[in-house]
Amino acid sequence: MGNDQWFPPEWPERIRALAEGTLTPVVPKRAATVMLLRDTDGFPAVHMLRRRASMAFAGGAYAYPGGGVDPRDHDRTIRWAGPTRAWWADRLGVDETSAQAIVCAAVRETYEEAGVLLAGPTPETVVGDTTGTDWEVDRASLVARDLSFAEFLDRRGLVLRSDLLGAWTRWITPEFEPRRYDTWFFVAALPEGQRTRNASTEADRTVWIRPSEAAAAYDKGELLMMPPTVATLRQLVPYATAADALRAALDRDLTPVLARARLEDGEVVLSWPGHDEFTKHIPTGGAPA
Repeated sequence: MGNDQWFPPEWPERIRALAEGTLTPVVPKRAATVMLLRDTDGFPAVHMLRRRASMAFAGGAYAYPGGGVDPRDHDRTIRWAGPTRAWWADRLGVDETSAQAIVCAAVRETYEEAGVLLAGPTPETVVGDTTGTDWEVDRASLVARDLSFAEFLDRRGLVLRSDLLGAWTRWITPEFEPRRYDTWFFVAALPEGQRTRNASTEADRTVWIRPSEAAAAYDKGELLMMPPTVATLRQLVPYATAADALRAALDRDLTPVLARARLEDGEVVLSWPGHDEFTKHIPTGGAPA
């Protein structure tokens, strides 16, 4: 399965340059993205947004709420519920301050882009409606980076609910890309009483869709997606509820997935280890096959 719709036209030249040693890879920035789930009749649906076509990275593609890690969230003490920072550090394969910042990024981006906040006044609760004017002022300040997420939590006396997240997988943008991210994918269930909305200036559409339906639409060429999105959708298909997916996250392998490009028999071969459907063979001066 799979198709060529996600294959940018500038990739072959950049891949060849990398394989020939004339392209120096950009250091990837840390990021987090969240597959927000809600139960429907028999299967969970996932919240997806379509990135505006004008976006420099993955324009026009369907994705999940997500974005870069804010360095300001590394060291500040915040109210924290769920597994300890040490547990998260071991799970994510980083140090404790980095783990806090990555989890903060996941929760912050879900709030910034979907209006859903995985935090509450106590370790056992989550906030209710976040659509009020005062909430929107804080959300806009987070988007503008005038306010760090740690400062936002402190200002509102909120506890970050890390127990509502499950680490699912980790993908690193290929070395030949000009914009690179080291991204942890998380799963989370939509908290009771909260609703999603298109709060992102980077998206022109949002949908709730079953993973199987989204993957099928990709296969038909109806929805544009990048490999990590397609792969994670396929991985979510077997689960009947959001809770099932969250439980499964505990045993997921977080070894980073990184595309490999190599020269072989006069062509460039691009592959993602463990994901054969995305393998491309690029003849010298030709299009992918």
